[in-house]
Amino acid sequence: MRATRLLVAIAATVLTALTTLLAGAGAGQAREDLPVPWTLAAAVPAQLAAPNSPPPGANDWSCRPSAAHPNPVVLVHGLGANQTVNWQTFAPLLANEGYCVFSLTYGVPGDPLPGYQPGGLVPMERSAEELATFVDRVLASTGAAEVHILGHSQGTLMPSYYVRFLGGESKVDKYVSLTPLWEGTTLLGLSTLYQHGQVLGLDPVVDGVLNPICGSCPQFLQGSEFLKNLHSVGIFAPEVTYTNIVTRYDQAVVPYTSGIATAPNVTNIVLQDRCGLDFAEHAAVAADPVTAGHVLNALDPAHPRPVPCVLVTPIGAAG
Repeated sequence: MRATRLLVAIAATVLTALTTLLAGAGAGQAREDLPVPWTLAAAVPAQLAAPNSPPPGANDWSCRPSAAHPNPVVLVHGLGANQTVNWQTFAPLLANEGYCVFSLTYGVPGDPLPGYQPGGLVPMERSAEELATFVDRVLASTGAAEVHILGHSQGTLMPSYYVRFLGGESKVDKYVSLTPLWEGTTLLGLSTLYQHGQVLGLDPVVDGVLNPICGSCPQFLQGSEFLKNLHSVGIFAPEVTYTNIVTRYDQAVVPYTSGIATAPNVTNIVLQDRCGLDFAEHAAVAADPVTAGHVLNALDPAHPRPVPCVLVTPIGAAG
């Protein structure tokens, strides 16, 4: 009898020890959230440490979408940026939320060089082909049927060519745009000068100067052939759900209302209409917690959450 009790006691002790050990191991293996910097300054050390690399949380090609978030999110940077500098905030934020996150650097003319490599410089039609190839790779890797697109600046306009002309309407579910410019920009009066040049027959000369340096630059201007082409078929595909997030302090998209559109499947958000403390300008929107709240709700409208209203400076959140 004593032997039996002894064996039971030993077995109980061993079982307790194993349970504790396994619980500790499981806790140690739990994924910790990635740091989410709320400042544009985070791009500098990231680019210096690993030039042109995916931002934290992006491009894990073993990632499999969850039932809660079945569509991967593809991040599309702006003109002159790359995946590293544009997405230090949103890539880890979305990964922490359980999304499979992917990013690319597109539109790089010539062979990639060491150090900082700006993207988005080739004509947007060519960049849209790169995006189409990348989306197909994401879908094949994850097994998903569709992706969500989160774009910033040129990364809002260029993907529209992919959606409308390259078959993307069947592969994109949510399309969230930070500082879009559906009507182009009149920055520094350049669109007016360019249109006068067209009337005078000088646009081939201007294009000949710009295209080797920045083939996409004339396409941003209000009244450009690129924009006319998009508008001729309708910028917004009926199958896709669009959210436009703009800031009144945008110094690159002029006027900022160029990013506001009317369609049954389009939602427009002016940051300052919801939060008067948000002074984010064109670039800072990519590191803005107020913007982030709207993005999360746009990607998952079935589970809305309160959007924070905090002081945001032109380089990111204060404090």
